[in-house]
Amino acid sequence: MNTLRRAAHVTLTVAAIAVATACSAGGTTAPAASVTGAAGTSTQAPATQAPDAKAAAALAPRAASQTARKAGKPKLGIADITPMGEKVERVGVGFPIIVTFDRAVRDRAAAEAVLQVQAQKPVEGAWRWVSDRKVVYRTKTYWKPHQKVLFTARLSLIPGNEAAKDVSRRFAVGTANISVVDTKRHVMKVRRDGKLAKTIPISAGRGGLPRNGVDVYLTTTGVHLAMGKKRVETMTSSWLGVTDPKDPLYYKLEIPWAVRISDSGEYVHQSAGDYQFLGKSNQSHGCVRATPRGPSGSTASASAVTSSRSPAPSASSTGATAGATGS
Repeated sequence: MNTLRRAAHVTLTVAAIAVATACSAGGTTAPAASVTGAAGTSTQAPATQAPDAKAAAALAPRAASQTARKAGKPKLGIADITPMGEKVERVGVGFPIIVTFDRAVRDRAAAEAVLQVQAQKPVEGAWRWVSDRKVVYRTKTYWKPHQKVLFTARLSLIPGNEAAKDVSRRFAVGTANISVVDTKRHVMKVRRDGKLAKTIPISAGRGGLPRNGVDVYLTTTGVHLAMGKKRVETMTSSWLGVTDPKDPLYYKLEIPWAVRISDSGEYVHQSAGDYQFLGKSNQSHGCVRATPRGPSGSTASASAVTSSRSPAPSASSTGATAGATGS
């Protein structure tokens, strides 16, 4: 899941995730698993005798002080957790955990130390701050399919934040749906749980439009996550800064079966015409076009138009909207 770059010949991997916005945190119980986070293990204190009256009196001021702190207002809370929990949706093997706090985090190390990720089938992962309020957990490799992952934020353990409510959410990981696109051979291979399910002829970015040293008409290399899907997506040239219909680069197209794979506006989608290029040459503005019916092609009528990117959403590069899921 490295930083994406553009190249004339790339291998593009798309892993399905399921995500949503504006989610509230809900409580769950933890599965047995390894833990990522500073508070990952716990020990049970040995049994002791009850304190005598003198000792109890000495402990009273301390207890009163702790109670007073807990009765105050929390200094830090969580505004959003993405994706939604196991009762709402099933996620794919590429899903990130996105935590948005309700205010700017002054001590990132303290906040990150109380965030735990427990997986039934653990893989290595790490947190990355993308703003002063948002932190994202990504795995080094894909999550293992068909398991539960529990996220817990023990906010009350942050010094001075004892009044905060601890929150947790459990995610259900479904099938490993991974598609690998080879832009040189013009083919996409779709695998489900490691087994080849379909081979689809495609047409990727044709190149030829450099902007600031980057050819924006080339498909980016690296791992992409399926961020959302639509039956029909309106795609325009506004991402190029082109909004005048008289401009030769202007377009506004209705593209069927579009799956967003980046915030820069790349999609894997059905080709709206120009089927003769699928499996033979790269002709798009950077998206990956596929046949309407997989490898069998289609006789459906459509305008002879090229695919393109739509304007990027306002979310961060790891934010997403509800879309493709693990089945």
